[in-house]
Amino acid sequence: MNRQVLLSIALLNHYCVFGQVSYSIPEEMSRGSLVGNIAQDLGLDMRRLVSGKAKIYTRNSGEYVELNREKGFLLVKERIDRESLCPETVLCALDVQIVLENPMEFYSVTIQIADINDNAPTFEKSEMKFKISESAITGAKFVLQRAMDLDEGINDVKNYELKPTDHFALKLNHDANGYKNVEMVLQKPLDREKHERISLVLTAVDGGEPVMSGTMLIFITVLDANDNAPVFTQPTYKAVVTENSPLGTVIATVSASDADQGSNGKITYSITNTFDNVRKVFEVNYENGEVILIGDIDFEKYRHFQINILASDDGGLTDSCKLIVDVQDVNDNKPEIIIMSKSTVVSEDAKFNTVVTMINIEDLDSEEKGNVKCFIGENLPFILKQSTSNFYSLVTDSELDRETASHYNITVTCSDEGVPSLSSSVTLTLQISDVNDNAPVFERSSYEAFIVENNTPGLSIFTVKARDADWNQNARVSYILEDSSVNGVPVSSYVSVSADSGVIHAVRSFDYEQIKDFHFRVKAQDGGSPPLSSNVTVKVLIQDQNDNPPQVLYPVQTGGSMVAEMVPRSADVGYLVTKVVAVDVDSGQNAWLSYKLQKATDRALFEVGLQNGEIRTIRGVTDKDAVKQRLAVIVEDNGQPSRSATVIVNVAVADSFPEVLSEFTDYTQDKEYNDNLTFYLVLALAVVSFLFITCLVVIISVKIYRWRQSRVLYHSNLPVIPYYPPRYSDTLGTGTLQHVYNYEVCRTNDSRKSDCKFGTVGSQNVLIIDPSSTGTMQRMQSEKNILDEPDSPLEQKPPNNDWRFTQGPRPGPSGATGGPEVAMGTGPWPQPPTEAEQLQALMAAANAVGEATATLGPGTMGLSTRYSPQFTLQHVPDYRQNVYIPGSTATLTSNPQQQQATAQQAAQQALPPPQQQQQVQSEPPKAAQTPASKKKSTKKEKK
Repeated sequence: MNRQVLLSIALLNHYCVFGQVSYSIPEEMSRGSLVGNIAQDLGLDMRRLVSGKAKIYTRNSGEYVELNREKGFLLVKERIDRESLCPETVLCALDVQIVLENPMEFYSVTIQIADINDNAPTFEKSEMKFKISESAITGAKFVLQRAMDLDEGINDVKNYELKPTDHFALKLNHDANGYKNVEMVLQKPLDREKHERISLVLTAVDGGEPVMSGTMLIFITVLDANDNAPVFTQPTYKAVVTENSPLGTVIATVSASDADQGSNGKITYSITNTFDNVRKVFEVNYENGEVILIGDIDFEKYRHFQINILASDDGGLTDSCKLIVDVQDVNDNKPEIIIMSKSTVVSEDAKFNTVVTMINIEDLDSEEKGNVKCFIGENLPFILKQSTSNFYSLVTDSELDRETASHYNITVTCSDEGVPSLSSSVTLTLQISDVNDNAPVFERSSYEAFIVENNTPGLSIFTVKARDADWNQNARVSYILEDSSVNGVPVSSYVSVSADSGVIHAVRSFDYEQIKDFHFRVKAQDGGSPPLSSNVTVKVLIQDQNDNPPQVLYPVQTGGSMVAEMVPRSADVGYLVTKVVAVDVDSGQNAWLSYKLQKATDRALFEVGLQNGEIRTIRGVTDKDAVKQRLAVIVEDNGQPSRSATVIVNVAVADSFPEVLSEFTDYTQDKEYNDNLTFYLVLALAVVSFLFITCLVVIISVKIYRWRQSRVLYHSNLPVIPYYPPRYSDTLGTGTLQHVYNYEVCRTNDSRKSDCKFGTVGSQNVLIIDPSSTGTMQRMQSEKNILDEPDSPLEQKPPNNDWRFTQGPRPGPSGATGGPEVAMGTGPWPQPPTEAEQLQALMAAANAVGEATATLGPGTMGLSTRYSPQFTLQHVPDYRQNVYIPGSTATLTSNPQQQQATAQQAAQQALPPPQQQQQVQSEPPKAAQTPASKKKSTKKEKK
């Protein structure tokens, strides 16, 4: 097998390669025969044939060959008959294209089909009959039917043989087209009387291997003399016919003449063509020689016709001529658009010159009528590039944006240059796939949201909205609260953002007085890969509510003392007694305050300024006016609903301090102080009783739990280290805490097991204060060890510093100082003042001028005037014995004998440090003052 390979490669663009290879094979090869190694000849890797989905594209050639992708072989698929494939051409070739994808490539393959001697010469008719006059002269010619061989070249008809050769011989003439015209020449005159009928055999032999032949019988009837044969006016006629001409069109007229007379001069015409379509397309009028169109003429099938016409008379003489008919082309074929390969989806980030579709264009017309130009619509991001004469590639010409156009309907129109021009079109639908190239965009550049304070946690505040121009998952937006802080607190403790809807919820209840506004950032992130995001600032403004009542700054309201403003009896109308000063922490109209006089001992004497809170007299003071005046001033804000506060202003109508001393002294000492003391003692007793019962229940529960756990946990053999808690005692007679339990705890080093002992009630549960440490802290540590848990309910809190008296405000004689125990709040209280000391303090207070208010301790009362000296009356009943301190297990006592007795009793259990023993023993005994003695002293002072 002769195989010729020709490669021609042209780079069309980044993704398309064109190449050409040629093969030559004989016809009639069996199915599966090898045509050529296409992978090797084209220089392709066989894996490329598989990955590129290589396929064979043929046009009007049938599926004669197939491609084996795995081996890269081009094989014969169907039997190839050259005579059927190329009936009109000598050179027969099969054109196929091999197309690959990803990237797109195509190659042209030309397969030359070589002829073999598979057809014997044949005659159209198996016999011919002649009538020859006996008068026919020697050398007369008789045209015989030419044999046809479908093979070409050397396999075509090579020679003719005529047997017998007594009267006739063969003569072969070659015409301009290379055909052999066979004529039978009379060599010897005929004698009807001797041979009325002659039979001959004409044999046609080809030049192939092996030699093949065909025969035809010739029967000759000898007639009487007809010595003139018909003669055509010209040996060759020419005519032109337009394709698609209507049937019945006269193409041409041939004419012949005969010199004979009668029947020997009557000429008839006939067409002698064999083995072609001439007789199907043309016919000749046997009488007048007109050649008429009887079939369709298609220039694309037959461009030339040669008609052989025979003229014969009744005497059997003949003559022949040729009619050459040229078919004229008309523009009757539209361009044919064939989609070789296409992509229905292209990514929007495709690069320039990306091949989308490959198109093959065919127009069967000739010359300019077959010249085709293709184009697409304007304003499209695609262009058509012509790779070869009949192939176009649709490639990208600019950037694609799915958000602008998600798909394109591209109409490809192809027109020829004929007159009139014919065109055809095809529409390609191309979808643009999305890539994540757009970040979410918020509807606003920033947001402001308002929320009223005291809101419910979880309340929806505002909704942020962002849109993403991408599609599907790339457009799915999630909202994220960015990490930041507001006043040092994470913003996530203020607000939260719904990831799907963007709804902002309040996490806590806001207080306008603490925070008025804050801002944070919300990030919108899409679901692409990689994700894109954008953020926006949200500012939340807290709106005020009227949730705070007015607060009175002056006059100062104290629980155990009373401040009075003094008005002289000589005061005139409009005299400024004092001014009520109040503020409201709210804002706006919620902070607008108004002052009103709610109650008064004498409403006709005083009035309050509505806006400024000034208390003035509305008439002159007379001697009939009571010395003690009590005014109740209500302060209201302007909120809805409004809130108010009430302040009590005590006014003393007198010219000197001694006039009102007894009035205010009785009031403060007998009524207010006793009532308040009783209330607080009852409240303290209830709280301590509740805490005691709670601690007892918890301790018992823990003990039971530890006892049950000891059955499961391992047993420890570690030595027991004793631990002694501080001593407790109860001061009898106070009624504050009747029984204080003393717990003695013994624990091992193993934290898994502990053993608690509950002791009996001590006879004297008086707390001995250790100078080096506080009993309260020891109590805390002791109970913490008992429970062995940091969150035990029995844990005691340290005493508040408010229970410790400093030297300045400490009750007692003027200038009296205490020892370190008094300064630290751990020693006994000082002795109550004597009557001489009280009188001395009264005279010192009367001489003090210019002080507006005085800081008074519990159980004291003070009187002051706005524009007169301030004085202080101290009458302090001594209720310092047996005082129970809330938040502590210590009970303060001033009985040193009980302390010493308790210390001696405790020494038997555990010896304290030497320093503690010295301090306890060196404490001098002091006389204890009982509440009864306090009451007697108070009555004496009143007298």
